Amino acid sequence: MSGQNNQDKVSHDPIDIENLLLLNPRIRQGAHVVPSIETKDNKRHWKRNHEKSCADCGPKKNNFDDIKHTTLSERGALREAARCLKCADAPCQKSCPTQLDVKSFITSIANKNYYGAAKAILSDNPLGLTCGMVCPTSDLCVGGCNLYGTEEGPINIGGLQQYAVEVFKQMRVPQVLDPLLLRSDLPKIFQTKIGLIGCGPATISCASFLARLGYNHLTIFEKKDYIGGLSTSEIPQFRLPYDVVSFEIDLMRDLGVKIECGKALGVKQRMTLNSLHEDGYETVFVGIGMPDPKRIEIFDGLTEKQGFYTSKDFLPQVAAASKPGMCPCKQSRQALPVLFGKVIVLGVGDTAFDCATSALRCGAKKVFIVFRKGFSNIRAVPEEMELAKEEKCEFLPFLSPKRVLVRNDGRISAMEFYRAEQTDDGEWTNDEDQLVRLKADFVISAFGSGLQDQDVIDALAPVKMNGLGVPVVDQRTMQTSVPWVFCGGDIAGVAQTTVESVNDGKTAAWSIHRYIQGTLGGVQLASEPTLPKFFTPIDAVDLSVEVCGIRFENPFGLASAPPTTSSAMMRRAFEQGWAFALTKTFSLDKDLVLNVSPRIIRGTTSGHSYGPGQGSFLNIELISEKTAAYWCQSVTELKKDFPTKIIIASIMCVYNRDDWTELAKMAEACGADALELNLSCPHGMGERGMGLACGQSASTVRDICLWVREAVKIPFFAKLTPNVTDIVDIARAAFEGKADGVTATNTVSGMMGLSPDGTAWPRVGREKRTTYGGVSGNAIRPVALRDVSAIANALPGFPILATGGIDSADVGLQFLNAGASLLQVGSAVQNQDFTLIEDYATGLKALLYLQTLDVPRWSGQSPPVFSHQKGKPVPKLKELDGKHLPHFGPYKKQLEEIVGKNKLSEAEPEVDSVDRKRVINQPQTPIPTIQEMIGKSLPKIGAYGKLDNSQQVVAIIDEDMCINCGKCYMACNDSGYQAITFDPETHLPTVTQDCTGCAMCLAVCPIIDCITVIPKSIPHRVKRGIPEYEFPNKNAASILAQ
Repeated sequence: MSGQNNQDKVSHDPIDIENLLLLNPRIRQGAHVVPSIETKDNKRHWKRNHEKSCADCGPKKNNFDDIKHTTLSERGALREAARCLKCADAPCQKSCPTQLDVKSFITSIANKNYYGAAKAILSDNPLGLTCGMVCPTSDLCVGGCNLYGTEEGPINIGGLQQYAVEVFKQMRVPQVLDPLLLRSDLPKIFQTKIGLIGCGPATISCASFLARLGYNHLTIFEKKDYIGGLSTSEIPQFRLPYDVVSFEIDLMRDLGVKIECGKALGVKQRMTLNSLHEDGYETVFVGIGMPDPKRIEIFDGLTEKQGFYTSKDFLPQVAAASKPGMCPCKQSRQALPVLFGKVIVLGVGDTAFDCATSALRCGAKKVFIVFRKGFSNIRAVPEEMELAKEEKCEFLPFLSPKRVLVRNDGRISAMEFYRAEQTDDGEWTNDEDQLVRLKADFVISAFGSGLQDQDVIDALAPVKMNGLGVPVVDQRTMQTSVPWVFCGGDIAGVAQTTVESVNDGKTAAWSIHRYIQGTLGGVQLASEPTLPKFFTPIDAVDLSVEVCGIRFENPFGLASAPPTTSSAMMRRAFEQGWAFALTKTFSLDKDLVLNVSPRIIRGTTSGHSYGPGQGSFLNIELISEKTAAYWCQSVTELKKDFPTKIIIASIMCVYNRDDWTELAKMAEACGADALELNLSCPHGMGERGMGLACGQSASTVRDICLWVREAVKIPFFAKLTPNVTDIVDIARAAFEGKADGVTATNTVSGMMGLSPDGTAWPRVGREKRTTYGGVSGNAIRPVALRDVSAIANALPGFPILATGGIDSADVGLQFLNAGASLLQVGSAVQNQDFTLIEDYATGLKALLYLQTLDVPRWSGQSPPVFSHQKGKPVPKLKELDGKHLPHFGPYKKQLEEIVGKNKLSEAEPEVDSVDRKRVINQPQTPIPTIQEMIGKSLPKIGAYGKLDNSQQVVAIIDEDMCINCGKCYMACNDSGYQAITFDPETHLPTVTQDCTGCAMCLAVCPIIDCITVIPKSIPHRVKRGIPEYEFPNKNAASILAQ
């Protein structure tokens, strides 16, 4: 009865809401008891990882979808990049064969500058996307990651690399020559004919770098009718899709490299090194790989019809049937090899694992990976081995092939093996007393490859060959015994991975350049290699902006803060590319200061976060301890050495006309381009009658600005404090005082936290005293954005130097749109270093360029989010089967079966011509200037009363992307409108008609765009608490008026 009575009380949830809240968290009132037998069943229901007892991994036939563990979504990429420490002298970079600037490209990813990341990657590795997908990173860059020394482990560098270049690929922007390198002005020697044989990774790399250097007569000769070499023919689609290889080759072709297919190296083929030389090719690069499989005697005479394949036979057939775009025409497309029953794969390298996992997709029911040595001797990288284990391949070590058994019909029926053992002196021997027989329907040999075709060997004459039957190569220059012949990739004997082949091509490109310029052109080059970077039309975007008659190369500069503690630091910043810098605030000698220590601490606004990437800092540092004479001399020196850089002298005085006049004239006389009047330092200086003490009164600000205006002719900006009632009033006072602009804002006065013992940090001296300091960084960005936009709306056209949490180009553009003219950076450099400017510049250029392209639904550099789980596309289940299923437990198995059936029934993928021309995204409108971006958002920022409450939205959840965490459900229950249900079995949330469109669910959802908002299609009913006051929204105005 009492429960029924509660339903009449407005302070109790209605019965339907009580039912909805059944799964909402509650504090336990006691220990919870569940029998283990029930927990075992529950565990199976909620399990997301693989069952140990599972006999197989689900249907795989014909399913060539991505299976890489390293693949990332945007969410995963941003979180992983944020973990990176961006170390000094980063070991990860030293472990990369192509010397990628790992720190730089991960910095760009963390800042949502995917173009900048891709540019850094492709500058050093033209096959950066391929290598992001197939590199054995655990043995290379990841193996050197300093985060191995922490509990959370190393960074997923390969996944980050893949994500960044994939986003750039979606932009469809071409590669162009370095703008400083005009081919029309290059000497004739750059028209030297260069031939390259084989269109694999080493050759693509070599040709790309030679083309970037300016060589314009580059021809690749490829034996096959497809291009890409081993990347195309032997790495499966689920690890390396063909469109990735095609994309990288298209970038190479953008620079004019020609490819001729059907041209094989061989005497019989009438193409030899000598014949190419006679045809005018002054230098030749050989990158044909190791084309011939190694076979042992027991396989002599065995054919594919009997069930025997080498990896060189099997993988190209799989590729031709599963890689859309690889074959030049539909008619030549092959079907997948038809496998069944049990398959034995011999070998334990990466190729063997590719054969094993591909065999499952060709119909094999069970795959045995058989190898001669133990697990500790496996040559393949752990990533490959883990994939094979997950797909339930069986590993059989210590077995050495003895013979193959065949049935009467000639088909393979089994294999016999000797037990292999290692002697005390390390030798491996076969124990012929121990025999193992394995039944098998197919055998795939993956024992490696070599160069055995005598016709090809003869065509390589006069190159000297070594005892292994491959060319003798100088491993530092990739030059052969014949000065004009260079080699790279497998055939050169050093590379064992794709990335090493790429680096062979890169090394050879520089050596070929030196050979042509020196031997043929008589020009001696420096011994230190210098190769051009990767360029696109994005890099030509003009970032310059004029403010107060001063031209700035780009809108990014250093704030008056710890990064400008000394003029030597400013010098280093200019060398990296910053357009302007403010001196650390200085004063007259009578006002010199002495700092306390400690004085700069990490923020607590991002939770318990340690290391770089702090969301805020707090400091109690005063102005510069250096004299005005030091700073004036520094300004003079820097202006002489960097005439195009802009130096703004930051000055501070007490409220005294003579002091401001003297210091302003001193700064102008030394050559400063402009002044910043620090009227806002929130700690320490205010107690001396300076800083904040001068900036909280409109009349004081007006007076000081008038004094300085009378004293100097150069522009000056009043630096404002946010620690006032209304910053617009202070900005207006500066305007009335004839200031040329303002800086908004200085740090926010605050205290970062107290320890359990009651002391604060920073605490000074034995007394452990503290004071209120200045909070800076991303934590004050909302305040700074508000202040900048408010001033810009109130004083149209009045220049604003924005500062406060500008940690990326993406954020910089937000400030420009809010009305800022220039962007000052401080805390971001404290988190990193001066090289950030490269990321800021490339990021802003990309953001401006993308605004001119036809890229629907992109948000800045973020492409539209597709339905995915862990970055891998998932089919729209409702479209396939009409069901709503989560991705765990028994539902996951149902999903796999539905997808498996769909893969078996779906039509063969469409195949288009390998020689197709990709569609390049051309600008549809002129590229906007920085000036055009300033204040772009202002017309849409204003009073609450201008918002239209008749246009309501509701939340919608993509069940295929949902990870079933229930955060939306909990937030809506305890902080919202109880408008989301949560299924107790599937944990799928559903938005009800009670949704008011507040978007809190979207705010707490951990998956980007899993929850979005759409216009509300039903009448909006407002719950007023008392039924007679509820009404459709269209009548809201009339009722409220009553």
